[in-house]
Amino acid sequence: MFHDPGASRRRWCALLLAGVWLCSLPLACLPGPVPIAVGDALRALGAVPGLCAPADDSIQLVVGQIRLARVLLGLLCGGALAVAGVALQGVLRNPLADPFTLGISAGAACGASIAIALGGSLGLWAGGLAAGLSAAATISLAALLGSLLALGGALWLGSGQGSFRRETVILAGIAVAAFLGAVVALVKALNEESVTSIVFWIMGSLQGRGWDSLPLLLATLLPGLLVVLPGWRKLDLLALGDEQAAHLGLAVGRSRFWLLAGASCMTAGCVAVAGVIGFVGLVVPHVLRLVLGSAHGPLLYGAFLGGGILLVWADVLARVALSGGQELPVGVVTALLGGPFFAFLVRRR
Repeated sequence: MFHDPGASRRRWCALLLAGVWLCSLPLACLPGPVPIAVGDALRALGAVPGLCAPADDSIQLVVGQIRLARVLLGLLCGGALAVAGVALQGVLRNPLADPFTLGISAGAACGASIAIALGGSLGLWAGGLAAGLSAAATISLAALLGSLLALGGALWLGSGQGSFRRETVILAGIAVAAFLGAVVALVKALNEESVTSIVFWIMGSLQGRGWDSLPLLLATLLPGLLVVLPGWRKLDLLALGDEQAAHLGLAVGRSRFWLLAGASCMTAGCVAVAGVIGFVGLVVPHVLRLVLGSAHGPLLYGAFLGGGILLVWADVLARVALSGGQELPVGVVTALLGGPFFAFLVRRR
């Protein structure tokens, strides 16, 4: 019987990632401007049966309502960005592809910038039909709409004669991103009062995000995962080349379209909730390939866990790096961590 020497390593790596992912839920709730003791955090989360709730209601509020929601959003957003990175790199067969290749981040930034400049109130646009939405929810929905429109534009421009070719899709995404980046610059120039808010949002941050952001994220995350995760065999076939994949019975154009759409849908939701966060979908797949190999089944599973872990602890670092309760945008932290690492990886290989 054939024995795969890497199977045991992949299995232990998957178990380790799952354990760290689960442990990050309570542990990432501890650091912050107001440090929380381990026992108080566990009681507030109800993680240990038999322990009563903490005596201080403020601890219950900080841990259970603010930090736990933020940690969960970080785990889901990071996982979605990393899975999208694996899918895009496999579909486009480009190791430098990431969730922002198709102009999705530029579309989200454009939508959010317009919403911020107009005051973040959909009631101004829709005659009060959406007056119940908060400013944050309005900005998130505008970012989601902008990212989906940018995706549609890139796919439309890249569909020559009804077929999707990876070279034209990449070029179309670059063109769409360049145009929408100019629109964002125009919005900032015309509305100087909103520049600070727009720049902070574009940098990416989980600050101020809570349980109300979870439905929007899940509405895009779950459909994307349902498309991408079962398509791991298609990604393995696409890695062989279009001709070889077609000879093996794969509908290359259709498969590429749905995998791109699923990855982009996940990315759109993450950007709408947390802003533009780079390098997670670029670095995590490369790191995990060194351990898990290039087979897309284990790689997608590991990327979801590893991406969430990276983003959560980058957000923890963003919380505690500055004194006085100030926070860094988590997108800045991921860029500072991922940029040098990726430069080293490119230089080495």
